[in-house]
Amino acid sequence: MSSVSTCLFDLDGVLVDTAKYHYIAWKRLAEELGFSFTEQDNERLKGVSRMASLDILLEIGGITLDEHTKLMLADKKNAWYVEYISTMDASEILPGALEFIQALKAAGIQVALGSASKNAMLILHNTGLTPYFDAIIDGTKTSQAKPDPEVFTMGARELGVEPTACVVFEDAEAGIEAAIRAGMRSVGIGSPQTLGRANLIVSSLKDITVDRLLTL
Repeated sequence: MSSVSTCLFDLDGVLVDTAKYHYIAWKRLAEELGFSFTEQDNERLKGVSRMASLDILLEIGGITLDEHTKLMLADKKNAWYVEYISTMDASEILPGALEFIQALKAAGIQVALGSASKNAMLILHNTGLTPYFDAIIDGTKTSQAKPDPEVFTMGARELGVEPTACVVFEDAEAGIEAAIRAGMRSVGIGSPQTLGRANLIVSSLKDITVDRLLTL
């Protein structure tokens, strides 16, 4: 197996816990539309684009709307979400994430972001993570949502590396699938039940070292 030259990280649920803010905003929208949206429902939205997430939400509520109304609702949800994440700071970086990224940089391994979030730059700026990334591919640069591999293949292309030299870090099943389709290895952050197809599964970035990564 080829050695590791580049690590590509999802953002939400891997480096920072913005998932809770997405959930609060989607729940608020569901309540405004007259139905309840649970944490279990929210699991279906992990790693999914904004409009696809709205479609799932409306399906849960049994609501059909025209495209114009859907765009207005997606914008409303996003405005609430941006309001919530605007107060984020470095204290919201998940345990072990910054230390692991620093260790990768010290080992000469490139670090890239591969996130569906259109608000990634705001989050990276507020948490002080921006300077650590050699490439940032987010929802403003991609047209296809995971499990399409576009976000990861773009990252590899921008850094001039082969997919086989890349390892993806993901907390969502769709993200692991995207890594597989991209021809990359993957580390799942979370539950073996949902991330079983990853090459390695850890509960958080506290539980992985550069040495362990290089054995993948």
